[in-house]
Amino acid sequence: MIPWLARDTPFPPVESALVSPNGLLAAGGELNAHRVLEAYCQGIFPWFNPGEPVLWWSPDPRMVLIPSEFRISRSLSRTLRNGAIEVRCDTSFEQVMRCCAAPREAQSGTWIGEDMIAAYCELHRMGYAHSVETWEGDRLVGGLYGVSIGRMFYGESMFSLASNASKIALAHLARQLERWQFGMIDCQMNTPHLASLGAREIPRSEFIARLKELIHCTPANERFSPGHQTAWQFDRDLFR
Repeated sequence: MIPWLARDTPFPPVESALVSPNGLLAAGGELNAHRVLEAYCQGIFPWFNPGEPVLWWSPDPRMVLIPSEFRISRSLSRTLRNGAIEVRCDTSFEQVMRCCAAPREAQSGTWIGEDMIAAYCELHRMGYAHSVETWEGDRLVGGLYGVSIGRMFYGESMFSLASNASKIALAHLARQLERWQFGMIDCQMNTPHLASLGAREIPRSEFIARLKELIHCTPANERFSPGHQTAWQFDRDLFR
């Protein structure tokens, strides 16, 4: 059995999470910006279907991407150097979330419901949640969103409407975070796609220990600092 959380009930220790399903820790409570921040600082994230109770997770092992370990294929490298696609940050946060929530092939639904969108848009207004977007002219063709605390980035979801569009966004994010001395990108769950890009699993205990160090580090750039919400374009020379 997992505990049922009231509005202000503290999260249980992550070590008490279930083995199967891997990482299920608790259910219930409110989904709002402050509660999500509290969860992230403890290595916990929300993941549930619309219309269901909020479910809180902390899997073991944990999938992470060290920014310097992002794997760039030859074809992606050529695309990055070409620079035909423009990469921006925080110009269309809600649109990125809604694109991530859109139905996909072989999927019957989405876990990004209106409650989730509202909570993360509030985190965006607070300067914690960010979108990385790939544009072809005035058309948004891919991107991702996540949350930044200290020098820790928590990836949530990404989408692509053009070849390599989401990979380009993640490549720019990883390279920029490496420059800013971020330690990890949390990828949450293991997928073949993330593994192909250089993400790997580490024990939850190692993840939590590293996380506690990183969230207390001063952000290396004000663009990813709480309270800042300024749209900007990535440096075109990141991969030259």
